[in-house]
Amino acid sequence: MTSSELQSRVSASPAPLLLHVLPEEIFTAQRIPGSANACVYEMAFLDKVAALAADKAQSIIVYGAGSDSSDAATALTKLTSAGYTQVTTFEGGLTAWCSDGLPVEGDGTLPCAPALSGSFRVDTEQSVIRWTGRNLFNHHSGIVKLADGGIELRDNQLVAAHFRIAMDSIACEDLTDSTWNAMLIRHLHSDDFFDVAQHPTAEFVADSIEPLPACTEGSPNYLLRGRFTLRGVTQAIEFPILIASADGQRLTAQGLLDLDRTQFGSHYGSGKFFRFLGKHIVNDVIHLHVKLHADKQP
Repeated sequence: MTSSELQSRVSASPAPLLLHVLPEEIFTAQRIPGSANACVYEMAFLDKVAALAADKAQSIIVYGAGSDSSDAATALTKLTSAGYTQVTTFEGGLTAWCSDGLPVEGDGTLPCAPALSGSFRVDTEQSVIRWTGRNLFNHHSGIVKLADGGIELRDNQLVAAHFRIAMDSIACEDLTDSTWNAMLIRHLHSDDFFDVAQHPTAEFVADSIEPLPACTEGSPNYLLRGRFTLRGVTQAIEFPILIASADGQRLTAQGLLDLDRTQFGSHYGSGKFFRFLGKHIVNDVIHLHVKLHADKQP
């Protein structure tokens, strides 16, 4: 369906329901005149459409961002599966309509990612690192907290970043028996693993951050490189991260990485250093999910 064909369809009598299927803030910013809104990304999508079109034989035309987005096609599938029999799509969506120079309604203010500049201090209460340690037969998981940290940005470019991890905050979440849980924590605190008494914090200092090409929303958009110090041993590490901010005042970042503990002197249960470990074997690699929140400083 072209823009001209859509114009003819909505000018007919009776007119079809012209359905904008993007979020409400996009509908408020930009819509084809005469549109109604039901966001296909919401679980209540079909309920909202039912409130607009009780008769499932009513003619409905759905549109979204454009041919490079699956919103309209998804709406078509959901509606036909729900029993609506007269649903078509305007595949070109807002992109084609605007490219053809046709009028739109709305305030014209489409959301965009804010520019990030300034100093951001880590919110240690909301930030957390989730860890998973494994062996062939079992695994344990839990959290460890950040002690402090800061990020310096200028025009979306990293100037500096550093984070300290409070190793004495290690907690296990999967062991419900208090005795076994406490035993594991003592073991993790010991020299077998992180030697917390001698090295109460671990530290990461960033060296560079590189934008990842062709990234999409919700996937890592930067490659972070730096130096990580654990048990007094410093190694270079790198891992992909996703950085975003809704308002430029609060920064959120998350990243996944696998850390080889043996590179930092934790050899307990490692097949690299011991034989005949049997049930005492422990994987060398610890899986970490880092979730960080930081607030802009005045």
